[in-house]
Amino acid sequence: MKHFIFRLLVTVALAISCLLLFQHRNWLWMCIAVPAFCISIWWFYRLYTYNTRKVAFLLDAIENDDPAVRFYEHVASDNNSLVNVMLNRIARILYNVKQETAQREKYYELILDFVETGVVVLNSNGAVYQKNKEAMHLLGMDILTHVKQLSRISDELRIALEKSVPGDKLQVKFDTERGTVHLSLRVSGIKIKDEELRIIALSDINRELDEREIDSWIRLTRVLTHEIMNSLTPVTSLSETLLALPGAEHEEMRQGLETIHTTGKGLINFVMSYRRLTRLPSPEPSLFYVRPFLERMIQLAQHQHPCPHIRISLEKAQDDLIVFADENLIAQVVTNLLKNAIQAIGDASDGLISLKAYCDEQESIRIEIANNGPAIPQDAAEQIFVPFFTTKEDGSGIGLSLSKQIMRLSGGTLTLLPYKETKQLTIFMLTFN
Repeated sequence: MKHFIFRLLVTVALAISCLLLFQHRNWLWMCIAVPAFCISIWWFYRLYTYNTRKVAFLLDAIENDDPAVRFYEHVASDNNSLVNVMLNRIARILYNVKQETAQREKYYELILDFVETGVVVLNSNGAVYQKNKEAMHLLGMDILTHVKQLSRISDELRIALEKSVPGDKLQVKFDTERGTVHLSLRVSGIKIKDEELRIIALSDINRELDEREIDSWIRLTRVLTHEIMNSLTPVTSLSETLLALPGAEHEEMRQGLETIHTTGKGLINFVMSYRRLTRLPSPEPSLFYVRPFLERMIQLAQHQHPCPHIRISLEKAQDDLIVFADENLIAQVVTNLLKNAIQAIGDASDGLISLKAYCDEQESIRIEIANNGPAIPQDAAEQIFVPFFTTKEDGSGIGLSLSKQIMRLSGGTLTLLPYKETKQLTIFMLTFN
């Protein structure tokens, strides 16, 4: 600071001297003072450009993420030392702010990946500014950098996103290898750094409806079974007591009481079977290998339902394929699907049931159970997972709905693939996310 004041005083003194010498027409000394004044000006300019270069160098280093830049603080000149100290301090502050911003962005990205709603952020040109894992899962894609890439799965979806404006609420339906996907789109807008961005929230309508429907059926079943059990239990107990009393030897009375007792017990057993839908145990997940698991399921099905005209085979399953789920509950699902497949084929010759397990592009584990029995009618296929719906004369209508609920509790899905896309096979697919 002292050197700076000295330079300033020298420059001011020379300027005043030049002015006085000019007034007194002392040209000899003017020839000495003017060059000296110019040298002092150049002296100031050199100091200014020197510090300016250091500031520019610091800004370039920050822009290029180079935190190693430091200016030597112990120099001979006090002015340079003070400037270097201040520049190093500014660099530390800016680097800390940049690091905190990067950490905050990473924090927000992690939160976004845990959101169950898909989120895609687009700019005005259709380039993808941000997206989360759920969005990629719903779209069935690994890479998404531009909205035009959506043409690979659905032109209708691509057009909807390209033409969407903030405030829109849209629904788009398209078919994938996982089945039919029905998405709900909500669009909002935001302006960041003079750039207009669209935030598009994606929701799987089918999954939300399935979860609400299952919850509704569970609540309804609990109420019905509770009321029926409260009514039937006293009747059954009373009829059993009356049968044991003296005077119940009368043939018609005994037959009537036995009919009441037998019917009541049958209804109680019937209601108890439906309670399974509402009282599933909490899953106890563990890691297990898929291939030996499916081989055991095939052996069990062949033992429980021996049908020489039906061939059950495991077509594809890698030895190192592992699933994290409750093995006992998943065994109930696979056993039920194999039993349904055997019953669907019936007495038809050359029956075939094939199982396939693999890891898809989203690293989800999928198990497909296919049979060449008669196709499920379209109207039945739409309701096949609804509790109490059945196409069998002696069916209870809880097998598939129970299986779907087990998969839901296991964090996965159970779907029936469209018949027209499965080479004339009925295929149920278990997906473990």
